[in-house]
Amino acid sequence: MGGSTKSLHVLGINHRTAPVAIREEVAFDPQQLPDTLTKLRQLPGVDGAVILSTCNRTELYCDVDADQADKLADWLADHRGLSEPAREALYVLDGAAAISHAFEVACGLDSMVLGEPQILGQVKQAHATAHELGAADSLLNLLFQRVFAVAKQVRTNTMIGASQVSIASAAIALARQIYSRFDRLTALLVGAGDTTQLTAKHLRSNGLGRMVIANRSVERARGVALQFGAYAISLGEIATHLAEADIIITSTASPEPLIRLDMVEDALRSRKRRPVFMADLAVPRDIEPAVADLEDVYLYTIDDLHEVIQRNQQTRENAAVDARQIIDEATQQFLRMVATRDTAPLIRSLRDSVEQTRDRTVEDARRMLESGRDPLDVIDYIANTLTARLLHTPSTRLRQAGEETDINLTRAAAELFGVADKLATKPEDDSD
Repeated sequence: MGGSTKSLHVLGINHRTAPVAIREEVAFDPQQLPDTLTKLRQLPGVDGAVILSTCNRTELYCDVDADQADKLADWLADHRGLSEPAREALYVLDGAAAISHAFEVACGLDSMVLGEPQILGQVKQAHATAHELGAADSLLNLLFQRVFAVAKQVRTNTMIGASQVSIASAAIALARQIYSRFDRLTALLVGAGDTTQLTAKHLRSNGLGRMVIANRSVERARGVALQFGAYAISLGEIATHLAEADIIITSTASPEPLIRLDMVEDALRSRKRRPVFMADLAVPRDIEPAVADLEDVYLYTIDDLHEVIQRNQQTRENAAVDARQIIDEATQQFLRMVATRDTAPLIRSLRDSVEQTRDRTVEDARRMLESGRDPLDVIDYIANTLTARLLHTPSTRLRQAGEETDINLTRAAAELFGVADKLATKPEDDSD
C-alpha cells in the first residue's frame, strides 16, 4: 500500500468456510497464543501479527512483506498440522479487502449471528494480547484503533444491535423446544467467559430454577455465580453434577472434551429417562460427539444453531446495509491514513532540505546587508538564489529522465509541480 512492499494480510478460517470439526483443527487455546505469536513474528518479512481465535473463526492479521505473504498459509498448516480439508478452507485477504474485513468482523457483520456484540470484545482481547507481547506493530495498532472506533460508530448510528439475537439466546430458544418452562430445571454451565455469562443472563430471565457454573478456576466460577445466584464447582466435579442437570451448555477453551460419553451414560442411568438438553458452544468441542447418539439426549453444536439464529434478522440485515456504507468510508479513510503515514518521512525530509536552503540563503543575504549592499539588490539575490537552489536538483533529475525517456517520472513531476495542464495545452511546434 502507498507504494510500500508491506501489506496488511488476513489469513483465516470461519463458519462460512468450514464446519466445526475442521475449524477446531485451527483454533488456538489462549495459552498457546504467546508462543505462536512469537514464532509468527520471527518469520521473514512479518513485522506485526494479531491472532483472533473464537468458536466461529481463527484469523491471523499480519503486517508482512507482500512477497512473503503467500508463505503464511504454509507456515500455519505446518504449525498446526492441518488436514487437507482445513488447508483448503483457509481464505486470504490483502490490502483494502483485509482492512474492510477487520471492520466487518468487529462490527459483527461477518458473525453467524449478524451484529452480535461479543465479537468486539474478543477482537479487543486479541489485539491487547498481541500488543502486550510486542507482536502488534504500529500499523496494526493503528488499524485496530480505527476498528474499535468504527465498531462504536456502527453500534451508535445503526440498528445493528436492535434485535436480541445471539448464540446464547439461540441455545435457549432450542431448549424451549424441549422444556415448556424452566422454573423446576437445573442448568449446568461449563465455562465462565462472556458467552457463559450471557447464557446465564438469558436463563435467569427465562425463570430458571437452579444454576451450576463449572470452571477450571473455581474463583472465577464463583465470581460469575454470584451475579446469578448460582453454585460454583470445579471442572473435576462435573461428573458428580451431570445427573441433576436438565440443561447443559458448554463454552470453554479446553483442547480436550470435558464431558465424555461414559460420564453422560452414567448420568442418564440416574435420571431414569428424563431428557437432557445439551448445547456445545465451544471450538474445539467440550462434549464428545458420540453423546449425540444417546437416547434422551438432545445435543447441539454451535453449527446446529445456524437455523435458529436466522430468525428475526431482517432489522439487522437492513442495518447492515448502513453499517457497510460506514465501513466502506472508513476503509478508504484508513487507506489514506496509511498513504499519508508512508509519505510523512519524505515530506519531513523535503521540508528539512528546503529549510536548510532557505537558512543558508538568508544568512548570505544578511552578510550582504551588513556589508552595505543595496537592499533591493539583496531582495533580487534572495529571489534568484532560492529559485536556483530549490530547482537545481529537480531540474538535473528531469534532464536525466528526458535522456533516459523516463516518462513516469516526468509525468509525476508535472503533477507534483502543478504544470501538467500547461504542458497539455502547449502549442505544437509547426516547424518541419
